[in-house]
Amino acid sequence: MKSPKKALVAGIAVLATAGALAGCSANDADSGSDGRLELRVATFPPGADAAAYDAFAAQEKQFEKEHPDIDIIGVEYEWEGPTFAVQLAGGSLPDVFTVPFTDSKTLLENGQLMDVTDAIDELGYTDKFNPIILEGVTGDDGKIYGFPRQAYAAALHYNRDLFEQAGLDPDDPPQTWDEIREAAKAITDATGKAGYAQMAINNTGGWQLTSQTVARGGRTQTDNGDGTAESTIDNDATKAALQFLHDVKWEDGAFGSKVDLDWGTINQEFAAGNIGMYTSGSDIYTALVRDFGMDSEIYGMTVVPMEGDDPGTLGGGDIAVISPTVDDATKDAAVTWIDWYYMQKLMDEDAAVQDAKTLDESGQAVGTPLLPVLSRELYDESQVWIADYINVPVDQMKPFSDRIWDQTPVGEPKVKTQEVYALLDAVVQTVLTQQDADIDALLAQAQTDAQAKLDE
Repeated sequence: MKSPKKALVAGIAVLATAGALAGCSANDADSGSDGRLELRVATFPPGADAAAYDAFAAQEKQFEKEHPDIDIIGVEYEWEGPTFAVQLAGGSLPDVFTVPFTDSKTLLENGQLMDVTDAIDELGYTDKFNPIILEGVTGDDGKIYGFPRQAYAAALHYNRDLFEQAGLDPDDPPQTWDEIREAAKAITDATGKAGYAQMAINNTGGWQLTSQTVARGGRTQTDNGDGTAESTIDNDATKAALQFLHDVKWEDGAFGSKVDLDWGTINQEFAAGNIGMYTSGSDIYTALVRDFGMDSEIYGMTVVPMEGDDPGTLGGGDIAVISPTVDDATKDAAVTWIDWYYMQKLMDEDAAVQDAKTLDESGQAVGTPLLPVLSRELYDESQVWIADYINVPVDQMKPFSDRIWDQTPVGEPKVKTQEVYALLDAVVQTVLTQQDADIDALLAQAQTDAQAKLDE
């Protein structure tokens, strides 16, 4: 067994085509001095605490005991869209890694994921996945190119301590956008901290604007069902989402001074107690505690408010995939690891209990609410299996877990997702930096620019 190596893998928006990879020969299976096949697998992002690596080391040992012919090599890994193609072409990615749903379609188009259809069929998983989620890893050829491992819904995360300082009830968080705005102002007035903040750079501004558009009953893109799409950014729901940002920032003074936050930096600011509320995926509790040092007592989570005629919660998640450059022996080992590390705990009681027990003993989070990648029935059953090991503050997440099943999941836009998100970043940034920003003009131009991208 080898300890996880701290070799940073920065992932990036796909800049290379399948042809760029054609010159890369498949990696021959690497064997260590003891003759075992060495499998390089993604572990955690930079900054993960020692307990996370302790838990991984324990799981690595368990796996190698069951599969003595495979030597697991942990590799520090973090997805960042803009550098992925370079890392893949250069052969510096692990053999097994994860990518967001939003990027999987582009990677599929560029031939940058390994076909795992036969493996999933042989494991008997094909019919068990949530069809909406499985669609995200299915190519136009009908083949499956990854294992969906976790999914999330949109959520509003809030600081219970700042709520109390502002005279707000942390067990009764806002249920409308107007109530969020009122709570944000109350927090800023009472504490001087940002009552509300929102991501705005590195494609995350577009992601969250899309999420809030969906929550208000709109859509930023219409799928034509033939691989093409129509941009629908210029709509009342997106306008309302931008007007909300404008009003919190410029009329209420409750947004704070930082308007250049992305996923990592907004989590850092929230964990440090500098933000009252923000929206993101429902799966970030573990990262907030493990990677950003948040005190769990301050944490609260609820659903994003719904309004309009056809609202929904923007869902996402990530998939475990195999580098397309590996040979057959390494692919087989990779499937074995993915099944053991990611999948079995979702549908097998013994595997679920072993995983939860190992994580709990290492001080890692167990029981963070997620959307099921399988059926809700299997998910609910798995929560019963691991009940003795759940160690997250579930009562502080009840406003989310009690209400999320009443919301309709909506998938992220399918065509040129990250490129359109990047366009929308600029719109969000303009609203947050220019008090007199013309929202109507910004949306009209964004729709034109996005359609040009979609038509390329």
